Amino acid sequence: MLSLSLAVESINLTYGEGHAAIRALDDVSLSFRAREMALVMGPSGSGKTTLLSVLGCLLTPDSGSVSVMGEFSTGLSEDKRGLLRQRNIGYVFQAFRLFHSLNALENVMIAMEIAGRPRGEAKDASLQMLETVGLADKQKLKPKELSGGEKQRVAIARALINNAPIILADEPTASLDSTSGAQIAELLMKIATEQERLVVVVSHDPRLVQFCSRIVKMQDGRVTDDAEVR
Repeated sequence: MLSLSLAVESINLTYGEGHAAIRALDDVSLSFRAREMALVMGPSGSGKTTLLSVLGCLLTPDSGSVSVMGEFSTGLSEDKRGLLRQRNIGYVFQAFRLFHSLNALENVMIAMEIAGRPRGEAKDASLQMLETVGLADKQKLKPKELSGGEKQRVAIARALINNAPIILADEPTASLDSTSGAQIAELLMKIATEQERLVVVVSHDPRLVQFCSRIVKMQDGRVTDDAEVR
C-alpha cells in the first residue's frame, strides 16, 4: 500500500470575529495518498480554496492537525513550515504566475535556483522537464508568446522540478479553452498515476471529473461527500 502523503484531522478555521465571523472550515478530516488525483469541488464560499491553503501549509488552522509526508506542520515555526513546503509541495495556479521577463526554460529553472541548486544542473533538469510536459520546442519563448495551455504546462513543469511528492492545483483549467483544459487535466492525471505523486485540484470545472480518481465535495466549510470514482 502506498504511504499516506497528506492529511488533515478535525481542522477548523474562522475568518473575522464576533458577528462578522465566518467559519471557512468546520471540523474537516481528510487523508490523501500518492497516485491519487483528488478533485475538491463546491460553490464559492464552500471552503475549498481555504482547504487547499491549509493543505499547502500557507494557512494554519485554528485547531486540528495537518500532516505532510508524515510530519506535522501545525506547531512549527514559519521558517520550518516554509522548509516543509519547499521540500514537499509544488503549486499550480489559475493565473500561471510566470515571470514575464523570463523565457519558458528560465521560468522552470528559477524554482531550482531558489532551492540552491547549481545553474548548470537546473538548466539540464529544466530542459528535461519541459520535454516531459511537451514544451521542449518552446523553451526560449516568453510567456506572452505562449498560449494559455502552454503557460500552464510551464507552470506545471516548475511545480514538478524539485521532485515535490505533492502537487496542489488551484483552478488550473479555469482560464483555458476546452481542448487545452482537457490536455492539462490529462497531464495532471498522468503525473499522479505514472509519477506516483499526489495531485489535489480545487476547481469548478466539470471537465476534470473524468480524469480524477476521487471527488471531495464541500459546502459551508464542511465535507459533504467523499467518493472514489475509479
